[in-house]
Amino acid sequence: MSFKQKVYVHCLQLLNTKIDSLKNILQELSESSSNDSKSSAGDKHETARAMIQIEQETISKKLNQTLEQKSLFEKIDTNLHSSQIHKGSLVCTNKGYLFLSSALGKIIVDEKTIIVISPQSPLGIKLMGLKINDATEISGVKYFIEGID
Repeated sequence: MSFKQKVYVHCLQLLNTKIDSLKNILQELSESSSNDSKSSAGDKHETARAMIQIEQETISKKLNQTLEQKSLFEKIDTNLHSSQIHKGSLVCTNKGYLFLSSALGKIIVDEKTIIVISPQSPLGIKLMGLKINDATEISGVKYFIEGID
């Protein structure tokens, strides 16, 4: 398995873990709501139910966003190689590795730190289409492209 494929699998596992966690929270909130309706009465009960419902809606939105993020992520072809940076590129820069896929933040694979960014992020937009030996700058930080996988 290539380093890029390891990075991809690690990111996919992160997304799956996040999805499972959000589903578990929704399940717990649902159970809490049903238990609360059996044992409470009055205004306190209504307030508690309303707060649980608001929390369920918030978690449901996060879950839907994460499922959409995973769906887009799964469309990345890790076998696609190009001389230009595109969505799905693992880019080696003078500042470290960047993986243009989904905004997941910093991960560590094979003791190497990779920043997983969205191609729509300010840095992602500047990197798209660049080639090895090109450079770009954002917020006073210069990124020199050393390798693209």
